[in-house]
Amino acid sequence: MRTVYKNGTVYTGNGFVTDFAVENGKFCFVGETDKATADEVVDLGGKFVCAGFNDSHMHVLNLGNVLTMANLGAHTTSLKEMLDCLRTYIKETGVTPGTWVQGRGFNHDYFADERRFPTRWDLDSVSTEHPICITRACGHICVVNSKALEVLGITKDTPQVAGGSFALDENGEPNGQFFENAVAVVYAGIPEPDEAQLCAMLRASCKRLNRYGITSCQSDDYETFPGVPYKTVQKLLRTPGLMTVRVNEQAQFTNVEALSEYIESGDAYFEDDMFRAGPLKIISDGSLGARTACLSRPYADDENARGIPLYTNAELNGLISLANEKGLSVAVHAIGDGALDNVLDAYEKALHEHPRDDHRHGIVHCQIVRRDQIERMKELKLRVNLQSIFLDYDTHIVRERVGDELAGTSYPAKTLLNARIPFSNGSDAPVEEPNVMRGIECAVTRRSIGSTDAPYRPEEALSVREAIDSFTKSGAVASFEEGKKGEIANGQLADFVVLSEDPFKADANTLHRIEAEATYLGGKCVYKK
Repeated sequence: MRTVYKNGTVYTGNGFVTDFAVENGKFCFVGETDKATADEVVDLGGKFVCAGFNDSHMHVLNLGNVLTMANLGAHTTSLKEMLDCLRTYIKETGVTPGTWVQGRGFNHDYFADERRFPTRWDLDSVSTEHPICITRACGHICVVNSKALEVLGITKDTPQVAGGSFALDENGEPNGQFFENAVAVVYAGIPEPDEAQLCAMLRASCKRLNRYGITSCQSDDYETFPGVPYKTVQKLLRTPGLMTVRVNEQAQFTNVEALSEYIESGDAYFEDDMFRAGPLKIISDGSLGARTACLSRPYADDENARGIPLYTNAELNGLISLANEKGLSVAVHAIGDGALDNVLDAYEKALHEHPRDDHRHGIVHCQIVRRDQIERMKELKLRVNLQSIFLDYDTHIVRERVGDELAGTSYPAKTLLNARIPFSNGSDAPVEEPNVMRGIECAVTRRSIGSTDAPYRPEEALSVREAIDSFTKSGAVASFEEGKKGEIANGQLADFVVLSEDPFKADANTLHRIEAEATYLGGKCVYKK
């Protein structure tokens, strides 16, 4: 069946046309007038259309998981409000005593009453019957109550975790706060979902993504639930009819042995139109908001903190070298410039041992960065998966956290573009809501959504076109799928979104108000407002 779409404002990724046609899930005509016979004609009424959005770094399964939790992100203006949200959640969901209660999205920097991390005793005021775990918006810190510590069997005598820690009070007792790799200790003690629950999470996540015009994502899912084997997750992501978002899997394996087994199984090389085994994913440090991002110098607002490297250099070298040798790409989370130094060293070593022309290795986030590191990235032919939406919050803290010198070279975008370092954009959902238009606004304005403050490093602002490209065709290049998707072009997969307003004509400060009116995957409507 051939469907012709006419009378639109269609940004193809290379220019503008008015008409296009779809047949057998692909674009079969793109131009001003389609003279071919049509089985159906859709009048777009001048609406703006572009290729379906591609979130180049997120966690599709964890997003679905978080959608089942208490939404602390909507109740984070004070510690009291957050605790009240948990009480309401327990009451409204009717969870039985002894059942885990989880929430995600709090940010202590927004607390107006007490600007600090919550503790076990704060959560004890909510319940001592339910084990409670709440996770900060960044995902790098969680806090549990006394009941949870009891269930987990964690006491002052419990050994600390390499690449992480749990905090102790003045008496040497755990205060409920867990950082970086220690977070996994908590998650390992929470009962994992069954396959039916995993499927429900994936459906809910896809529904949310489609609502924002997202048709593809590059997602880190294998470590979401410590007790669920990666093969189970991969099987579900590959289940025909379950997903309405194409997935390029950023496969996280934390040691050489597990990575070797993955490679030897052949799962590292699977691909079809809906699922593609993507790069090895490594998380090398923490987050800026939590002061766990690894810096090359002490934090400007805490001289005792420099962040937490989650791997030794030997571990990092081993993982990257093995993946590079076996033909895999690698995507490494590096937020602090100290972590980035280690990652660049590891890439340089791996590529010296086994040179590759088109490896497409990359840096995820690349937030706190120096000029010399940008030069090294260019020399190593790396790419970047950035998150412009992080500017919505980080503009308020970056100078305070890292000082003027580092802040003056960080969160690059235009610099990467000018240096011809390829980059694509994303949300890191559920760290941020996967609302692409909010990310595009931050990329263009370089300030918080709705803010009238002076922009942070305005010289790094992208044009609307550059920002849209970073969420469409650039993401396709990151996953070796250029020519297959990411543009409205003959022969490419017919993934496209119809927007409520033309972003090229909208005021930059109102881009976040533009909504997806309809989202199409392979020519089929998967969302309609």
